[in-house]
Amino acid sequence: MIVPTGVGASIGGFAGDALPVARVLSSVVDCLISHPNVLNAAMLYWPMPNVMYVEGYALDRFAQGLWALQPVHQNKVGLVLDAGIEEHLRVHHLQVADATRASLGLLVVEYAVTDTPLEVEKWVNPTTGQSTGRIKHPDSLLRAVENLVKRSQVDAVAVVGRFPDDEVDDLDDYRLGIGIDTLAGVEAIISHLVVKEFQIPCAHAPALSPLPLTSSLSPKSAAEEMLVEEMVLLLLLEAREISL
Repeated sequence: MIVPTGVGASIGGFAGDALPVARVLSSVVDCLISHPNVLNAAMLYWPMPNVMYVEGYALDRFAQGLWALQPVHQNKVGLVLDAGIEEHLRVHHLQVADATRASLGLLVVEYAVTDTPLEVEKWVNPTTGQSTGRIKHPDSLLRAVENLVKRSQVDAVAVVGRFPDDEVDDLDDYRLGIGIDTLAGVEAIISHLVVKEFQIPCAHAPALSPLPLTSSLSPKSAAEEMLVEEMVLLLLLEAREISL
């Protein structure tokens, strides 16, 4: 089950609003293969034993017949934090990682901070209307992942990049359930980069300042209105279960 990322899909273009569809499909098939854009809703997630959760680049290679997929019970996860994340946000993220180890038994074995801020940039392609972007220092990200792979033999990585904070007006349409996810395109670029280079699963979450409260919020976008450290909790849960 595939829903393209960052294109404003009417179902699946928001915060996990395709997850109910995936749950229905999983009830009538032996195995459902899908990807993060379908299966997570910010903090909300519904594990299903017959669903393979596959990062987008790996899913592309699987569809081309170039890679195989193997179900996993639990990955050994390494956490990568962008050096551009402010100290208070970094501490929150690490505390969440500690909580997942102590309370959920996740194998988060080590974390690394990139040697240079990644400097994430995002924009909407004016021709296609799709969200996209780049990181100015991809080599810094790859070095951090390589260190985790070599030192701790991690099976999967969870990456937290510091994203630019949006002007609230720029998010109005998305929060009302009629816009596009401006983060999704560059998030996919980040995870694709890691998976292509190391052939291990990768999940990504943005580090952001909390948004101001609004009473005009679509249920499809409501899962995004959460504390930034809770994003890391879902990220680590994703990295534990993602298949390759």
